Amino acid sequence: MSRIPRLPALFFALVIGALAFVPYLVGPYGVTLMIGMLGYVTLASAWAMFSGPTRYVSLATVAFFGIGAYTVAVFSESLSYPLLLLVAAAIGLVVAIVVGLSTLRLAGVYFVIFTFGLAELVRQLVTWYEVNMTGTLGRYIFLPVTPEGIYWQLLALATVTFLLSFAIGRSRFGLALKVIGDDEVVARHCGIDIARLKLALFALSSVIITLVGAIQAPRWTYVEPSIAFNPTVSFLTLIMALLGGANRLYGPIFGAVPLFLLFEWLSANFPNHYSIILGLLFIAIVFVLPRGVLAFAEEHWSRWRRPAIKPAAGGAQ
Repeated sequence: MSRIPRLPALFFALVIGALAFVPYLVGPYGVTLMIGMLGYVTLASAWAMFSGPTRYVSLATVAFFGIGAYTVAVFSESLSYPLLLLVAAAIGLVVAIVVGLSTLRLAGVYFVIFTFGLAELVRQLVTWYEVNMTGTLGRYIFLPVTPEGIYWQLLALATVTFLLSFAIGRSRFGLALKVIGDDEVVARHCGIDIARLKLALFALSSVIITLVGAIQAPRWTYVEPSIAFNPTVSFLTLIMALLGGANRLYGPIFGAVPLFLLFEWLSANFPNHYSIILGLLFIAIVFVLPRGVLAFAEEHWSRWRRPAIKPAAGGAQ
């Protein structure tokens, strides 16, 4: 098993403290950029928390992200903001349990197809309800939440997600999940409760993703299904996690930060070709860096550090 680098607690605290002061050092555009970056760091980390060890490729990210955003939009006028986040998390948890109980028995391409269909089904249901029941296609959000407040909330959620991934990866729970990812038959014979472990981790990951959507919802002011349930969110999250390495603790961070900046530049400079470039980049990552950039760097670093074997004196020439 490859060694996962350990980040000293003091250095980690200093990094989080420095990031907390970013809004005081950058302008409005910088805060907006950091909100988007932290959002995808958290999404990729939450996705990798489940899909990394279990190797279940989920495309349902945007379904839970949209549920969080729409929960805030629907109840923003009747509930206080902290209660809104709790309600969004509760709804995300219930949906995750229902979906997990019915789909985690699937594997491979069947699970991928189902999760992609789930995201589209939720979007269509919300659209139908808005058009036929409320007579509108979107909702306005007026909450006293500043961009700086959104940034600090996402920073806190990203920190909690990272610490949870750290704790799970070094626990018996995380070891059992890795066994499940390697071979579910072996895991079953070892006495591991596969269904319960997968369901628990899928629910935890989904709640975090739901909270990302709920926290970011006030920045849009106006939310409609095409915004909240944009399938690009699922694909970007997947690409970011795969680039960094879904099985590495820091993988989602190393994948999300550079790719988010690249996607921002591409969407601004090549808006008509953005989707094509996104697809080509995804194919390139799968073929060139199937295990992520961190695993690629570790392998080549080990080869470079490995000393050359010298023939023994007097040996055969």
